[in-house]
Amino acid sequence: MSRAENQSTPGLGYDAVLLASFGGPEGQEDVIPFLRNVTAGRGIPDERLEEVATHYRANGGVSPINEQNRDLLAALEAEIAGREWSLPLYWGNRNWDPYIPDALQQMYDDGHRRVLMLVTSAYAGYSSCCQYREDIDKGLEATGLGEQLEIVKIPQFFHDRAFITPFQEALATGITDVRAQLAAQGESEAQPKIVFVTHSIPTAIAEAQGPEHVKEEFGTDAYSAQHLAVARTLMETVPEAAGLEHSLVFQSRSGAPSTPWLEPDINDAIEEYAEQGTRGVVVMPIGFVSDHMEVKWDLDTEAKETAGELGLAFHRAPTPGIHAAFVSGLVDIVARQLEGAAPQQQANQKVPGTWDDICCVTGCRPRLTARSAAPRREESRTGPSGA
Repeated sequence: MSRAENQSTPGLGYDAVLLASFGGPEGQEDVIPFLRNVTAGRGIPDERLEEVATHYRANGGVSPINEQNRDLLAALEAEIAGREWSLPLYWGNRNWDPYIPDALQQMYDDGHRRVLMLVTSAYAGYSSCCQYREDIDKGLEATGLGEQLEIVKIPQFFHDRAFITPFQEALATGITDVRAQLAAQGESEAQPKIVFVTHSIPTAIAEAQGPEHVKEEFGTDAYSAQHLAVARTLMETVPEAAGLEHSLVFQSRSGAPSTPWLEPDINDAIEEYAEQGTRGVVVMPIGFVSDHMEVKWDLDTEAKETAGELGLAFHRAPTPGIHAAFVSGLVDIVARQLEGAAPQQQANQKVPGTWDDICCVTGCRPRLTARSAAPRREESRTGPSGA
């Protein structure tokens, strides 16, 4: 529920913002019900779910993501209040309380009718973008608000300075740290390798997603292309990264072993780099906006252990979280949506590529109702028009 004053906003008629996220358990008793929500419709028995609940159990059954979203919501509200806006913020999750349908009902009950949705994922893709549109469709249907409430999703923002700036600082810090670790080990001549990492997805899904101009420009699927563009920008705009090697790897694959997913897995990659003579790695989790469970477990636990067993210096960079530039940048994105304007990118942060709102043309979502529609063309220009 919002803590901001309930008043209408200027611009294109939006009167509230919905922060939409994945959700996570907040106690041991929540873990299996949460995993049932995540895997709904797949017929996975609780015994199997318990096998994959290990990382939640090890953390007291609590995922960091809900507290991180509370912190982000508070930071966004503070930034909005500092600009003397009257724009209420709400929060709804896909898989755990507070659920999206409840947030929709609350917004309607509070008098809101046209709402911007800000998703806690920076990239276009099925789970990170299209599925949230489906969640809204289902929520509007469940609440019976399909004709009364309009939800307009803010396009992906991986190419925006809000997302890029915190990672620029994180990369510089990580390189400095690994170099210091290597020097302390008497290996001052060794240089770190930059390992950009994101969530893996099934190869077939990645290959099916468009748009075609992105595939042609980058020579790979659109999902990987987005991350490669961010990696390239960071390597080119962080002075400390000059001359260093870098790669894009993946984490958190699931499902049947017979189903191909994007590779290499980060642990396999670290082992390969060690065999090739790498002595230290800077792990950059550019696929995520916060240090949620998959970051804490897959990177801070498993990847760090892999590097440690191989004797590699290791640094995992933070995600944007509530970094001041990220928070203010997200509010800038909201402001541009209210004004129907394109972003003003700094020259040294311009991500290569022609992006527009590629979520709406990925082909990963068969239907798009008017009530959970993408922004109108004049509202959706959130990325640079060219390299």
